[in-house]
Amino acid sequence: MDHYIAGTLIAAVFLLLFVVRRNDSKKPRKVSTTYKTQNDVFRSSVNAGKNGSPTDVIIVGAGVAGAALAHTLGKDGRRVHVIERDVTEPDRIVGELLQPGGYLKLVELGLEDCVEEIDAQQVLGYALFKDGKSTRLSYPLEKFHADVSGRSFHNGRFIQRMREKAASLPNVRLEQGTVTSLLEENGTIKGVQYKTKDGQEPRAYAPLTIVCDGCFSNLRRSLCKPKQILHPSYSIQSVVQRFDAWLMYLVRRYLPSVMVKWPII
Repeated sequence: MDHYIAGTLIAAVFLLLFVVRRNDSKKPRKVSTTYKTQNDVFRSSVNAGKNGSPTDVIIVGAGVAGAALAHTLGKDGRRVHVIERDVTEPDRIVGELLQPGGYLKLVELGLEDCVEEIDAQQVLGYALFKDGKSTRLSYPLEKFHADVSGRSFHNGRFIQRMREKAASLPNVRLEQGTVTSLLEENGTIKGVQYKTKDGQEPRAYAPLTIVCDGCFSNLRRSLCKPKQILHPSYSIQSVVQRFDAWLMYLVRRYLPSVMVKWPII
């Protein structure tokens, strides 16, 4: 279900770290750079390494997985170049509920403050309703600190906080651009070609390229087998100010499926 996405993607970051921790690099020199967007300014430093290569890892996409991975690799001393199609705050309904396990992963990654100052609401469990009956299912949080719970929030605010956290590191470069192709040589991905906001089409190279640009990525067909990408399930989500009984009736009458609702501000 959609409300497991945020926690799942954060957990997946740990699987990628094993690959990159095996490559050690010497300390590089730093070149300060400022990146401006319509709504935000990200400042970072690009580290120029041996033979002029400034990057250890290229990350395509700065969503939950991409931003968390960039921050983690940056803290580990890696020189990271993140290319994101749109660095302004996302405005869509997806991943608004972070489970307690996802929050614990944020703590492990040093990203727990990304749910602060975004009007996130604590979620302590579920209330189930069916055929006039109801019950409550609380998260088993008795052994944890009071701060450990689920969180519901506007996904865009959460994503933006994670991007800011990653871009604050001196060796993480966050750039707005659309990756158009992967650069392959003898069966090995060497980097990417992308289109910048002003129409230029530069190439970026790194020993490792990680694609984190979502399920509708235009790069998936070149990476996945079979080539046909299936999306077998869908969800319908909306934001409402008042959830009255008539709306509950309409949902149950015309959308006979599981319905989950949670508070956001």
